[in-house]
Amino acid sequence: MNITSPPPQGHVRLTLSSEEAVHVLHTKAIIAYRGAPGNREDRFMDLAGAYRKRKWTRARLQGPCEFLLGLPQGCTLETVDIEAGSDLLFDFRHVIFFSDGMTTKSRVQKLRTAWITKELVRMQFGGPGTLGILSLGGIAAVQLHPERPLYVDAGSLVAFPHHAAVRLSVYGNPLASQQMNVQWELTGSGPALVQTGLQDPDLMEQLRGDGVFKRLLRELLPFGSVYIK
Repeated sequence: MNITSPPPQGHVRLTLSSEEAVHVLHTKAIIAYRGAPGNREDRFMDLAGAYRKRKWTRARLQGPCEFLLGLPQGCTLETVDIEAGSDLLFDFRHVIFFSDGMTTKSRVQKLRTAWITKELVRMQFGGPGTLGILSLGGIAAVQLHPERPLYVDAGSLVAFPHHAAVRLSVYGNPLASQQMNVQWELTGSGPALVQTGLQDPDLMEQLRGDGVFKRLLRELLPFGSVYIK
């Protein structure tokens, strides 16, 4: 399998040999396809998969073929190789495709955790195989420690080991804990996968130099929106 993802273009090109196949979970992301028409077979998801992905179908594409996957604006695609016996639990919303022959298992989260994160189930994939992961920014792998906890923004954690100790938390002094998003506190061994893109409109506003004073001038002065950019 050959996967090419040029960052500026916002798409991914997959080329499959005759022995390879992948399952695409976002069928509308397939924007171009070259191959035998019969090499694409759409199937209904089971109820659990339909609930998690908010989609009813997935597509199995058999090689030889090549196709383009369009990516949402601001997203990149990272591939993760899954070995046999892997115990990583993935946020299923980030998975756009996985290679044929992989197994999947649902892992139900604690109700308190699910209520806060709106994430009832995580998926465990059995390899060997490859996952295509959608993320904001890249994917960073951070090794866990059995005694020194790792704190990760709840919206940035893509995957963590099944046997890791996980709980919702905050850290820092009272002011820090009041301002931050809910954090996952993780201890154990193995890697945690974290998406590194930042969703902070306040920071983007600062980077554009659009401060309070400039906004006031733009609104109060005649033709301020024309002359003040």
